[in-house]
Amino acid sequence: MANTSANSDTPQIQIRLLTKQEQYAVPDYPLSVPSTIVTSDLSGLVNELLKESASSSKETDFDFLVCNEFLRVSLSEHINERGVSTENVIDVEYLERHPPPEPHDCLIHDDWVSAVAACNRWILTGCYDNTIHIWTSKGKHRLTIPGHSSPVKDVAWISLTESTATFVSASQDQTAIIWDWNIEQNSVECVHVCKGHERGLEAVGVNYNGSFMATGAWDTMLKIWSTSTKDENEDGVSASKRLKTEHGKTRTPILTLQGHKEAVSGISWSGKTDVVTSSWDHTLKLWDTELGGIKHEIAGNKSFFDVDCSPISRLLVTASADRHIRLYDPRSTEGTMVKATFSSHTQWVQSVRWSKTDEYLFVSGAYDNNVKLWDTRSPKASLYDLIGHEDKVLGCDWSNPKFLVSGSADNTVRIFKSKLAMH
Repeated sequence: MANTSANSDTPQIQIRLLTKQEQYAVPDYPLSVPSTIVTSDLSGLVNELLKESASSSKETDFDFLVCNEFLRVSLSEHINERGVSTENVIDVEYLERHPPPEPHDCLIHDDWVSAVAACNRWILTGCYDNTIHIWTSKGKHRLTIPGHSSPVKDVAWISLTESTATFVSASQDQTAIIWDWNIEQNSVECVHVCKGHERGLEAVGVNYNGSFMATGAWDTMLKIWSTSTKDENEDGVSASKRLKTEHGKTRTPILTLQGHKEAVSGISWSGKTDVVTSSWDHTLKLWDTELGGIKHEIAGNKSFFDVDCSPISRLLVTASADRHIRLYDPRSTEGTMVKATFSSHTQWVQSVRWSKTDEYLFVSGAYDNNVKLWDTRSPKASLYDLIGHEDKVLGCDWSNPKFLVSGSADNTVRIFKSKLAMH
C-alpha cells in the first residue's frame, strides 16, 4: 500500500487510479491519499507515478473523474456531496486535460454578426446589415454577398467540394436563400429564394446528408424544404412555369409544421428525418418530418433561444433566458429528462453548439460577452472562458474540431484555435 502523505493528522482516503488512455496507465493498486487532496495534487501524483515507471518524463496536466463528474473541490467534499462512503476504495479516473483554446483571429464586420458556420477551411457569417460573408479559417475575407433586405439571422452549409459549395441564409425579410458558390472563380449565384413564412426567420438547419433543410420563424411555423439546386419538378410545377424573381427561382416548402405558440428560435436535426426545435414559448419539440407531426414535447420554465443535438450521443443542449444551459436526454424514461444544468453565464444564453468529435464537449455564447467551453461532466464550472468580445455573443459554432468561432454585437467574429487531444 502506497501512502502519498507525510501529514498523519489529515484523514486518509483510499483511491484507485484508472485511465482509458493507455499511454498514461499507472499500476491500479490502492493508494492512501489525504482527504483534502485536490486536482493539482492528484495530477502531480500521477506524473510522479509515470516517472517512476519511466513511461513518461514530461509533465502532463490531468483532469479527474469521480462518480462520473470532474473533481473541482477537495476529494472529501466531492464524495460527501454524492453520499459515497469513505470506507470504500474510491475509483478515480484520470484523463489528459483539454488544453485551453487560443485566440487566433478577429474578423471585422460593419454591423452585428448574428450567425456563424464553419465547414472545413471556410467560415460563413450572417450580419445585421443584411449581408453574408465568406472567410477563410485563417481570417482572410473572400466575399461579401448582398441579397437580403433585412438582417441575416442564421446561415448553414449544405454541401462543399473542392471547387463548389452550396449554403443557405435565413433572414428577417421572411425568406431563406440557397446559394451556389464557385470557389475557383469566387462568385456566387442565388439559386432559390424560399418563400412561405409570414414573419421574419430566426433559424435554419440542414440535415446530415444535406438533402433537406428546416426553417423556423416568428410566425411560429417550422417549414421543411428540399435543398436541391437542380430544376426539379416541385409540386408538379414545371421549371419553365416556375415564378422567377429578380435573382433565383421561388421555392415553396414541402411541409409546414404547426405546434409552437411563439417564435421558433433554434433548429437541430437529430436524425435523417427527425428535427428538434426550441421556441420562445418555453418548449422544445421533437418532430417527425416523415409523419409530419410532433413526436415529443419538453416543457421549460423560460424562453429557449437555441438547441443543438449531439451527433454522437443524441443528447440535447439548450440555451435559455434564465442564464442556464441544460442537458436533456429525450430518450429518458425514468425521472426528469434534464440530466445536468450548467450555470456560470450571468445573462441570457443565446447560442449552444456541440463538438462534432467529442461526446462530452460543447460551447456556448451569451449576452454577458462570454463564450464558454464546457464538458458535460463538469456542470458547476466551464472548462474555459473564451474572452475577447466586447458586446453580447449572438452565435457560436464548432463544426470544425480545430477551431471555435463566435459572432457578436461588437461587429466581430472571433476564432479560437482548439488543440483537442484526440482519444
